[in-house]
Amino acid sequence: MTGKITLRDLAAIDVEVLKGVGEKRKAALAEYGINNVLELLTNYPRKWVDRTNEARVSDLVAGQEALVIVEVRKVSKFTTKNRKTIVNVQVGDESGRLTAVFFNQPWRERQLKVGSQVAMFGKPDLYRGVLQMSNPLVDLIGDRTGRIVPIYPQSEKVQVSTWELATWVENALERCRERGISDPLPSDLLERLELADRTSALWSIHFPDSMVAKQNARRRLAFDELLRVQVVLVGRKRAFELDNTGIRHKVGGKLQQRFIAALPFAITSAQQRVINEIDGDLAAPHPMHRLLQGDVGSGKTVVAVSAMLAAVQGRHQGALMAPTEVLAEQHFAGVKKLLEGLLVPDDDNLFGDRQLRVELLTSRITSERRRELLRDLANGGIDILIGTHALIQDGVEFASLGVVVIDEQHRFGVEQRAALRNKGSNSVKGAKAETYVATSPDVLVMTATPIPRTAAMTVYGDLDVSVLDEMPPGRTPIKTAWVAGEKSESKMWSEVRDAIAQGQQTFVVCPLIEESDKLQVASAEDTFKLLAKTELKGLKLGLLHGRMSSNEKDETMTKFRDRQLDVLVATTVIEVGVDVPNATCMIVLDADRFGIAQLHQLRGRVGRGVIASRCWLVTSNPEVSSPRVDALVESTDGFYLAEVDLELRGEGTIMNTAQKGRSDLKLASLRRDRDLIELARAAATEIIATDPTLKIHKEIRDEIDLLLTPDEEEFLFKN
Repeated sequence: MTGKITLRDLAAIDVEVLKGVGEKRKAALAEYGINNVLELLTNYPRKWVDRTNEARVSDLVAGQEALVIVEVRKVSKFTTKNRKTIVNVQVGDESGRLTAVFFNQPWRERQLKVGSQVAMFGKPDLYRGVLQMSNPLVDLIGDRTGRIVPIYPQSEKVQVSTWELATWVENALERCRERGISDPLPSDLLERLELADRTSALWSIHFPDSMVAKQNARRRLAFDELLRVQVVLVGRKRAFELDNTGIRHKVGGKLQQRFIAALPFAITSAQQRVINEIDGDLAAPHPMHRLLQGDVGSGKTVVAVSAMLAAVQGRHQGALMAPTEVLAEQHFAGVKKLLEGLLVPDDDNLFGDRQLRVELLTSRITSERRRELLRDLANGGIDILIGTHALIQDGVEFASLGVVVIDEQHRFGVEQRAALRNKGSNSVKGAKAETYVATSPDVLVMTATPIPRTAAMTVYGDLDVSVLDEMPPGRTPIKTAWVAGEKSESKMWSEVRDAIAQGQQTFVVCPLIEESDKLQVASAEDTFKLLAKTELKGLKLGLLHGRMSSNEKDETMTKFRDRQLDVLVATTVIEVGVDVPNATCMIVLDADRFGIAQLHQLRGRVGRGVIASRCWLVTSNPEVSSPRVDALVESTDGFYLAEVDLELRGEGTIMNTAQKGRSDLKLASLRRDRDLIELARAAATEIIATDPTLKIHKEIRDEIDLLLTPDEEEFLFKN
C-alpha cells in the first residue's frame, strides 16, 4: 500500500493487528463496539485528567468531590450476614493513604491489582478517623506518565481498561506515521478556518500536550462530522435545484399589492422581510424549497397567501395542504376571509378584473361536488385549492400548479411532499412555439414549532429557512401560571368559572385517554366525568380524544367553535392549529409530563382573540416545579423556549427523529457548536457550488459513504 492512509483504509484494518490484541482482547473489544482501527481511533476519550493538576491524598477534604491518582496497596473482600459483598481497597500516594469501599461489586477484587495505578473520583468522608470513598468511579490508567491522561468510556460488562485502550490507540497512530494520515480538506480552507490538520487532531484528542491542544483537536474533528452532514444536505438541495425546472414568477405585481393594501392591519417588518425572501425565490429559475418558521400567531398565513397570489398573478394556481380536515377547513375559512372582495387583474376580461376563486377539497366533499371541483381545477377555473392529503390523491389534476404551501411539515412525509410537488410537473406552454417544459412548483413549508437555528440548519438543511420573529401588534399576551396544591387549584377553577360566566370558553388538556396503571395521570374520560360532577358542574362540557372517529372529533370541535360548549376536555389532539378566538383559558393537567414544544403549542390555542388569555400549568407536587414548566411561565417566545428545550433535552432526540442513523456525530453538539455548524454550512456550500457531484472532492464523498447511512447519501448517485 502506498499513499496517505484514508479513513476507509483504517476501517479495513482489523484490531487484531495491534500489539497485545489476541483472540480474548479482540472479543472484548468487539463487545465494546470496536472491530477495526477506525472505530478505535474515533472512540474518543470522555474526559482528560491533567496529572499536573490532580489532588494529592493529603489535599482531600471530607464532603468535597475530588479526583486522585493513587496506587493500590491492599485489597480484601468479605460477605455480610445477608450475603452482600464488600470489597475494601487501601490506596495512597506519597502524601497519604485513603480507603475505598465497594458494595456489591465483587469483581473489583479482580480488577484492582496491588501495585496498579488508578484514577479515583468520589466524595471522601471521615470513617473512624480515616478518609474513605464509597463506590468511587475508578479508571485503571496503567503506568502512563503523560501530563494529560485520556479516560475512555468504560463498561463494567466489558473488561477493557482505559489504559489498554490508550495503549492500542498509541500503537495505531505510531504505525500510521510512516505513510501519514490523509486529510480531505484543502490546506487553504484549514488555514482560513484556523483548523488543525487531521493527523495532529487525532494525536491531540487522545494524547494532548495541553488542554488547549485538546480543544483545538476537538474543534477540527467535530467540524469534519458537521461538514459531512452539511455536504449531504447542501448537495441534496443543489441536486433538487438542478433536476427541477421552476417557474419564473412575476412578483410584486398588482394582485399582491392589492392584497397587502386591503389587509385590515399593517404587516410587521418580519412579514415584509419574509415576503421579500420568498419573492426572491419565486422569481428565480429553480423551484423554491423554503421552510417558514413562525410562532403561533406570528402571521404565517398572510405570508403564505402572498406567495400563492404571486402564482395566480402569472395564471398559475396555488395549493395549501393541511394535516387534518379541521385544520384544512380552518385555513379555508381564514384564507377566504383574507381574500374577500379581492379582484384578479385580467387583460382578457372585459372589465380588466375577475373574481378570485378559492375552494376546499377534503374527503368529506360529496362525490358530485368533488367531480365538479376536479373538472374546474383541471381547466384552470380554481385559483387556490385548500385541502388535506386528498390533494395528492390520483385524479386530482391542476391546470398549472405554481406554488404549494404545506402546513405543519413534520406531519407529512418526504414522499407526500414529493407527490404534491409532482402534481405540478405538468407541462407549461413555451412562450413562442408549442414546446412543453415539465416544471416543478415552488414549495413553502410552514411550521409553528420553533426550531433553534443550529438544529434547523442540521435537521432541515435541504430547505432555506425564513423566520417570523415578531408578533403583530394588538395580540394580547398570554399570562402563564404554575399551579400545584389544593389552594392554588381551587383559585384556578374559580377564575375559570368567572371567565365562562362572562361568555368565554376553556380548554382542559389531559395527557392520557384512560388511566394507566404505570402512570397515575389524569385521563380525558375520567377528568371529563369528574369535572362535570365537581368544579364545572352545571356547565356544558365536551370531550375530544384521538380514539374518536374523524366525524365525532369534527362534530365536537364545531360545537365548541360555535359556542355550544363552555369547556372542551381534550388530549393533545388540539395541539396543532385549532383556532377558537373565544377560548381564553387553557388548563394543562400533569403539565410536567409534556415537553416544552408541546406545552408551547397547547398554550398557543388561546390568546387568539382580543380578550386577555390565561394558561395554568398544573403539577401534582407543590414542593418541586419542573424546569420545563418554569420556562413557560417565564417566557412566551417560542424561539427562546426552543433553545431552553435543546439545553434540557440534549440534541439526541433532534438528530434521531429527524435524521435517521446519524451515527456520525460523536463530538459535535448542536448546542455547543453553533459557530462550527455555520462554518461547516458555508464550507459545504462552497464545495458543492464548484463540485456538485464531488468528483474533485472524492475523499469527502468516500467518507460520507463510509460514515453516513445509505439513505442519507444516496442523492449523490442520483445526480
